[in-house]
Amino acid sequence: MNTRKITVVGLALAVALFFFLGMNAYQSQVQKSQDVQVQAEQIRLVRMHSPVLGPQNAPVTIVEFFDPACETCRAFYPIVKDLMARYPTEVRLVIRYAPFHQGSDEVVKLLEAAKRQGRYVPVMEAVLAAQPAWADHGQPNVAIAYQAAEQAGLDLEKARNDMQNPGMQALLQQDIEDLTALQVTKTPTFFVNGRSLPSFGPGQLEALVAEEVTKAKP
Repeated sequence: MNTRKITVVGLALAVALFFFLGMNAYQSQVQKSQDVQVQAEQIRLVRMHSPVLGPQNAPVTIVEFFDPACETCRAFYPIVKDLMARYPTEVRLVIRYAPFHQGSDEVVKLLEAAKRQGRYVPVMEAVLAAQPAWADHGQPNVAIAYQAAEQAGLDLEKARNDMQNPGMQALLQQDIEDLTALQVTKTPTFFVNGRSLPSFGPGQLEALVAEEVTKAKP
């Protein structure tokens, strides 16, 4: 390799390194800003209307800002479910809605209607299983989500009536206001006992949950 090629390669590596360091610094700054905001706005993490899976008095709370059309939310669901199975008395999951994708707001109301019928988990799991078929981000086919919900035991006629209740839009608007105040910009976003993940990934979520479970032990 001649001197010119070595120089070009060296410059390319230097640029890549500076870009990597710059991105890390930016992400760290964004996380610190969000952590400060979350500490100041703890009340916004959990609302009375928020769906709760697991024991109400669990010492460790995972708050997930969730979009039913989000592929990563779908991928993380079995991971979160496994964590709750691993710590059946110590961990609960609180779901907050972040309807960033087209059609998600309607599916959120469908999930809330399922909660009123005591069918929240089976309907959510059915909607997530069917997600690849309905959640086209350019042109979602929400009718498929309705079909999946009905197959999971939802009374669709009652659900459609409940979805028209003004309270449905109010709770959705509250979640949007909270995620905006907490600087949530992507899904899923997790907080564990009010703490954000040091970086995004299943291992980081598992480690933070394990740490909080250990801290909660007498």
